[in-house]
Amino acid sequence: MLFERTEMPPRRIYTDGRDWPQTEETWFVGYSIGKWLDTDSDGRYDTLEVETRNLRGPRVWDQSGMPMGDDNNTVIKERISLDKSDPGTLRVEMTTTDSSLTRPWTVIKTFKRQATVWWTEDNCPEGQAHVTIGKEVYFSSGDGTIMPMKKASQPRT
Repeated sequence: MLFERTEMPPRRIYTDGRDWPQTEETWFVGYSIGKWLDTDSDGRYDTLEVETRNLRGPRVWDQSGMPMGDDNNTVIKERISLDKSDPGTLRVEMTTTDSSLTRPWTVIKTFKRQATVWWTEDNCPEGQAHVTIGKEVYFSSGDGTIMPMKKASQPRT
């Protein structure tokens, strides 16, 4: 599975029945184990169920910079399937369990197939937006300010 951004490595979803690796190692995209399901018993696999763990921190929820939990114990479960009434629509239900949340958070993303796709090159990635100074992690913003990832830290310029 490839990401839209070229500086990210491909995501591997292992569907060979393996167990979780016995390691404390983390990866930027995590470690994903999936299994195919035949949800309507028609003899054809129609849903990919995936669980991802061991995501490397520090991580943020989105471009706002809101941090995820520090413990690297985030678990993301996904159900990926084509819409049965519209095969041009892919639905992904994602449930995230993270120590920064009071309960698991679920969202459903919908993707439409495009008949014509224009591929562009992205040869100039800006680089990592996270900066570590001592034991503190900061987020480098567009205006040159280094913003703290935690409330207790002070902004730096």
